[in-house]
Amino acid sequence: MCRYLSKYALIFLFLALSGLIFLLRNIHTVENWNCHTISALYQLQSRIQSSFVPAYLPTFHHNHTFCAHLGQKPFPEDELEERYLLDSIVWPGPPPGSTTTGLRQTSDPVHSLFAILPTKGRREWHVGDELEALVQMHDFQGRPKHYGGDFLLARLHSPELGAGVAGKVLDHRNGFYSAMFPLLWVGSAQVEITLVHSSEAVAVLRRLREERPDRVFFKSLFRLGFLSETTVCNMCLPSDQQPLCNYTDLYTGEPWYCYKPKMLSCDTRINHAKGGYLKHLITNKEALLFQSGVNIKVRIHASGPDRINVLPPRKEVEVENSSVNPEPGKLASGYFYEDSWRSLSGVTMRPFNDSSAITQCLKNKVINMYGDSTVRQWFEYLIELVPGEDVFLSHILVSTSALVYLSHCNFNLSHLPSGLKEFNLHSPKNVGPFMAVDSIHNILLKYRCHGPPIRFSTVLSSELRYVSNELDGLSGGPNTVVVLSIWAHFSTFPVEVYIRRLRHIRRSLVRLLDRAPGTIIVIRSGNLQALDQEVSLFNSDWYSLQLDEVLRSMFRGLNVLLVDAWQMSLAHHLPHALHPPQVIVKNMIDMLLSYVCP
Repeated sequence: MCRYLSKYALIFLFLALSGLIFLLRNIHTVENWNCHTISALYQLQSRIQSSFVPAYLPTFHHNHTFCAHLGQKPFPEDELEERYLLDSIVWPGPPPGSTTTGLRQTSDPVHSLFAILPTKGRREWHVGDELEALVQMHDFQGRPKHYGGDFLLARLHSPELGAGVAGKVLDHRNGFYSAMFPLLWVGSAQVEITLVHSSEAVAVLRRLREERPDRVFFKSLFRLGFLSETTVCNMCLPSDQQPLCNYTDLYTGEPWYCYKPKMLSCDTRINHAKGGYLKHLITNKEALLFQSGVNIKVRIHASGPDRINVLPPRKEVEVENSSVNPEPGKLASGYFYEDSWRSLSGVTMRPFNDSSAITQCLKNKVINMYGDSTVRQWFEYLIELVPGEDVFLSHILVSTSALVYLSHCNFNLSHLPSGLKEFNLHSPKNVGPFMAVDSIHNILLKYRCHGPPIRFSTVLSSELRYVSNELDGLSGGPNTVVVLSIWAHFSTFPVEVYIRRLRHIRRSLVRLLDRAPGTIIVIRSGNLQALDQEVSLFNSDWYSLQLDEVLRSMFRGLNVLLVDAWQMSLAHHLPHALHPPQVIVKNMIDMLLSYVCP
């Protein structure tokens, strides 16, 4: 018996030594096995915890740098600018180290109050003065807040006069806020302060932006013959789950990826589409911070009078000696009076109330519109206001070459009646590209959506174009108008992604203005919109405000016109909407045309 045990002991010793030698020689491989095992267990756990997510969605790595720093490495000066831009939009929040508070300790618009401060040394307000309202925030228990970070909107308006101007809010970071308004019209003026989000809600929105850029997901259809597959796409996809198709733009380096189909190659992709919105992104406790009618866009009441009467400007001698005579343009870019926008940014506004005035302004011009649906709304407004008959292109290949051909060649349309006639390019509804022509007055109007991320229903892969590349293909000149609106589809991504996109566009605009200095460039800013809990998590006005501040900074000093859709939507009395009502759009178009035809 001992002889057999001794024999087996030698065998076991030999196997143990062999295993040790194998382990030492293949230690890295074993480590990788261990990592893969842990990764697999983690992914299994994530799938169990996220059973509400469709099975084809990837497990996202919660690392904001993974998405923000994809693409080409920026130059040192670009990194410096990016740091400056990010620092300029830093938003104060709850004190560091504070635990997550319950709803009762968060900002409550019902318990909060504001008061109009008296004028310095005077009892009257005159046009040219500055009005200040002081806001004090309280929580749901009625206790004063002692830190800042609430997102407030301020507006001074007069329903009787059809007047309104956006206010500037200053956060004192101690629970108090100042709302500053320029006094620009004679008569009644009422202060309106609105809590959009509490500081605690903003902290949740900031975390989602940095950690969950996958909360809107995209998809693409791949097809070859009778075979078709659909896979998930995004700017940020973890590469350790399955092979990726890399659709990074060769010219700009803008990244875009799709998971590779199992049976088809990457070059069989035929379209791009919005996949959907993820659910259950926040806890039940956090959901209490986003309640319509409770703490999303709720007005704050005044502790005293909320309106004043504004008198005509003071006499010149008094104005010269007055210390409260600010430059209106520093607080506001313009204001409404009798429902008409009066610009304070140097553009002399002209009303374009009929189609003939618009036609004369745009005569012999090519208008190129690029961006999201908010600039497509401008395209739709113009073809509705300057109507013509539809034209069908049944024998022309609808592509960029066709557009260029129609733009620059002698395409004979003289037999058609006057007016902007939309060509049927057989493009998907609300997607484009779209084109309209007035052959009598030699006007060409075009719209094309920007490249991904774009949350449209379905866009053909061949029609996915980056704006900077499109701008590099323009000849430019005094009869070329470029209109840009790029903001709404970037709200779910880290701000670095938006900065990179605008940087590419800015470089292309600089090149365009260098080769054709007379080119007219117009940029439409973002605007306010209606919010509920779901919209807030994806398209909150707070996201739009942060992007808007970046947009203004990056194009400041460039020879472009900024149409301030943000202040227009804030100053007007109509409810906020992603696509503003027609009266606001008309004023935007009037500003565009006033700049094109001064």
